[in-house]
Amino acid sequence: MGLESSEIFKVLGVERRVEIIELLKSKGPMGTKSISELINITPAAVSQHLKVLRQAGLVRRERKGYWIPYSINEEALESCRQLLEQVCECGCGKTDRFIEKENLEQLKRYEKELQQKLMITRERIEEIETKKE
Repeated sequence: MGLESSEIFKVLGVERRVEIIELLKSKGPMGTKSISELINITPAAVSQHLKVLRQAGLVRRERKGYWIPYSINEEALESCRQLLEQVCECGCGKTDRFIEKENLEQLKRYEKELQQKLMITRERIEEIETKKE
């Protein structure tokens, strides 16, 4: 990811772009039309958001005939996660401060988020395994 930290935050500061990333994470590679139908915006608007995400290195595209599916760039998202962990206040990345009293509620919220992500991950694994059979 060649962008400065502040630039990445600007790119991810647009809710629709975050929606697109979440959609690609949960559903896998998708074309512009499918994305537009699922988040209810025009294909042109999706294309503009994907262009910005691609320039930031957060998504990739690979032509397959006439179809151009977009997918997330896992390495770039991992870099974003590490960047956010540096400014995270819940203590999740700082084990020595993990159970401070003032962080308890934040940690409980974080635990719920992780449980939701785990559930989504398990569903995605099941979906992929079912397609292979």
